[in-house]
Amino acid sequence: MKRSEIVTQVEELVHPIANRMGLETVDVQIHGDAKRTVLRVLMDRLEGGITVDECAKVSEALSRQLDLYDLFPHKYTLEVSSPGLDRPLRTDAEFRRFAGRRADVMTAEPVQGQRRLRGVILGVVGESVVIELDGRQVQIPKAQILQARLIVDMEDLRADLHRRRDVEVDR
Repeated sequence: MKRSEIVTQVEELVHPIANRMGLETVDVQIHGDAKRTVLRVLMDRLEGGITVDECAKVSEALSRQLDLYDLFPHKYTLEVSSPGLDRPLRTDAEFRRFAGRRADVMTAEPVQGQRRLRGVILGVVGESVVIELDGRQVQIPKAQILQARLIVDMEDLRADLHRRRDVEVDR
């Protein structure tokens, strides 16, 4: 079975688990070879992030499902974790959710002369992700995006921390 087929099946197995727990599946990745295969599942919560305990619960439930379906003909390691601050962006919903944040986007073909574009996400229009790059709007065809990740910005982290403190004080 091809890696892409295994990834698709793992996504189908983990989706109901995530839904029951109020979580979202950010990404499923397979790394390594038959001697050392790592199945990495990145999970998150729309608001507030995911806890270590939740990762452990997803890992336990998904592990049982994987044992039933026997997708790997050899030993593998299952890792369930948070996507981190520099989380990957794959879906329209994620690009919309993180509008206003900075992202690093790698493309298959140059877009306006560049394959690596770093700018502020403005949103999604049709089949393109729109970012602000050096004061201009650039539309990146989604079909050309190889990888997109949030850029960790200390100012954004400080603003998030202050917003959380304000919410805690208002309670």
